[in-house]
Amino acid sequence: MPHTDGPAPELFTLSEVTFVAGGRSILDHVSDHVHEGHVTAIVGPSGSGKSTLLRMLNRLEEPTSGSIRFRGIPLPELDVRELRRRVGMVAQHPAMLTGRIDDEVRVGKPDLTDGEVDSLLVRVALFHIERERRPADLSGGEQQRLALARALAVGPEVLLLDEPTSALDRKAAESVDAVIASLVGLGLSVVLVSHDLERAAALTHDALVLDSGRLVDRGDPARVTYLEGG
Repeated sequence: MPHTDGPAPELFTLSEVTFVAGGRSILDHVSDHVHEGHVTAIVGPSGSGKSTLLRMLNRLEEPTSGSIRFRGIPLPELDVRELRRRVGMVAQHPAMLTGRIDDEVRVGKPDLTDGEVDSLLVRVALFHIERERRPADLSGGEQQRLALARALAVGPEVLLLDEPTSALDRKAAESVDAVIASLVGLGLSVVLVSHDLERAAALTHDALVLDSGRLVDRGDPARVTYLEGG
């Protein structure tokens, strides 16, 4: 587990967050917080509400009831485009939106210089790839890292990562883990979803454990109770 020196400020504060869809309770009165400068893992079996909760942090989903605050401000009071710039998200299977590597990095910030694109590709350990390759032709791990570069281009304060290594082989997963660790070392906050607490624990300061939409444990990932089944 990463080292941390004392309590950090609250980044997100969740109060009685509930989400109901299709007559089914996906999240059930979840209350907790996410600390600034930490890697926080949301873990639990499949169908426990992990990805729904993650998507709520930049308003890709809205709570049915309850509230979420970002740096003390209720999310609905923030401009959604500004929020999504400050709170970037990389999906489990990120869509590639352009036909060139450099253009993909520039999706959210078209005025990036060549040097800035180079710097971002270095940060995500992709500077070695041929720049004329189509992003859609990259491996899964390379696409994950390119999506990270694309998200970082707009200067987020937080990154939301949905199962960032679940579909990757060990080598690709270790590469993505190393990139995440380096970003946190530079002061970025990360919230990631994982069904594999053992793997996430190496990167994680805090774990929030969901089961059937309820928060059943939280704290040091080496000590929380996790129900297998994901």
